[in-house]
Amino acid sequence: LLAKLDGLTDDELTASVLPSGWSPLGLLKHLVFVERRWMQWGFAAEQIPDPWGDHAPESEGWLLEPDDTLVALTERLEAVAARTDAIASKAELTDRAGLGGRFTSDPPTLGWILVHLLQEYARHLGHLDVVRELIDGAVGE
Repeated sequence: LLAKLDGLTDDELTASVLPSGWSPLGLLKHLVFVERRWMQWGFAAEQIPDPWGDHAPESEGWLLEPDDTLVALTERLEAVAARTDAIASKAELTDRAGLGGRFTSDPPTLGWILVHLLQEYARHLGHLDVVRELIDGAVGE
């Protein structure tokens, strides 16, 4: 994810080349919130502020605030990933998510959540591959 964003200018990070209106930086913020929603609010049932803080209700894109820079969002992604690792390392794949956070009944297992996150990242990294190619022709693995 970060390698695909490396080398883009601030304008390229925040502008959209797609009719849907999302930007590469908006996608990074979305993935930070997705992982946080599923692992902290979801599996760990933690009470977190603004679980949907990446949503921009007035558009199909993701909400970017003035302080949402590549550096700041990279730090948030790293912190969320470390928290995910801490949560997952203390549980079994068959453990069910706690109730009281994202889930009020019939919570999924940790295994289901982790596969869902893998699918979410894979889908959006594919989107980012296409967007990066449209921006500057760069292609990657």
